[in-house]
Amino acid sequence: MKDRIVHIVGNGDHSTIYLAKPRYGMKLTCNLPPFNVPDRYASMIVDFKMMKAMHEGSVVVPGELVLGWRPKMYLQKFTNFHMKMSPQIKEFYTVLPDYVANYTDFNCGHMAVHYAANKAKATQIHMYGFDSIFDFNLRSCTDFYLGSDRGGNNNIRLAGNWRPVWQNMFNEFPDTKFFLYHSHNALKFPVGSNVEIITDQKMPKG
Repeated sequence: MKDRIVHIVGNGDHSTIYLAKPRYGMKLTCNLPPFNVPDRYASMIVDFKMMKAMHEGSVVVPGELVLGWRPKMYLQKFTNFHMKMSPQIKEFYTVLPDYVANYTDFNCGHMAVHYAANKAKATQIHMYGFDSIFDFNLRSCTDFYLGSDRGGNNNIRLAGNWRPVWQNMFNEFPDTKFFLYHSHNALKFPVGSNVEIITDQKMPKG
């Protein structure tokens, strides 16, 4: 069977590793990506805050979109905005895995990876800029245009909620190979043989 390859650009500091070499396959981004990703299939959006910013016009996300449950609820409330942005909407993806307590704990990166494995049937998923998996670092390029609480207590809560979702997701798709790109391989939880960490591709300088 021919590999179905999906590249997902997250919003963490190490997302620029994606730029280290040409990438071939389906490309997904999260919210508004930190750099242009030509030929991307879609950007994934999961929360009310991003939808409100787009509605107000303070944030513009170009290209086609895959929207989660909360954006769907937002558009049901603001039907005129729904009509305005409907040409951009590729589809809604409202799946919530059994191991996720609620949609608040299912972040944009989670949805992108789950969509790639579950809907796109990827055999390989390459993940860039998913820094919170490796480090106590929840910085996101989204913070530049949408304010977020990155205080210590909230970071602990978010990391504590997000990392178990990753562990369960990798286990949910044992036949999918996950490649995580980072500067070190000190993963913060055990994973199976379907997860590989790539550390030999460096972030571009400058």
